[in-house]
Amino acid sequence: MKYKNILQIDDDYDDCNFFLEALEEVSAAAYTAIHNPVHALQKLINNEIRPDLIFLDINMPFMNGMEVLTEIKKREVIKNIPIIIFSTSIPLDIKTKIRDLGAIDFYTKPNDFKVLKNLLKNLT
Repeated sequence: MKYKNILQIDDDYDDCNFFLEALEEVSAAAYTAIHNPVHALQKLINNEIRPDLIFLDINMPFMNGMEVLTEIKKREVIKNIPIIIFSTSIPLDIKTKIRDLGAIDFYTKPNDFKVLKNLLKNLT
């Protein structure tokens, strides 16, 4: 699968910058980061952004990733956008729930740049 427009919803600016640096080395995809999940959801619903893949963090203020995922999957206009949960920690008890809610996969954020590049190379 090759994606042309990637959205990352993550409140951690450093994690997003790290992600972008790795992505730029392995893909020509356009990249957008939105740090406030409520704003990201609004932009998606209002068709202000149209990604073909979303990387979604779980642990965020205002609205957690599970809530964002649930809201996206309720909306006809955006429910078919593939979503990958990409978080520092993914508790075992919610891994099944993530799939049930409609995420296509989940990954724990790697701290190693080479590992992240390889992961993104395989996904994008």
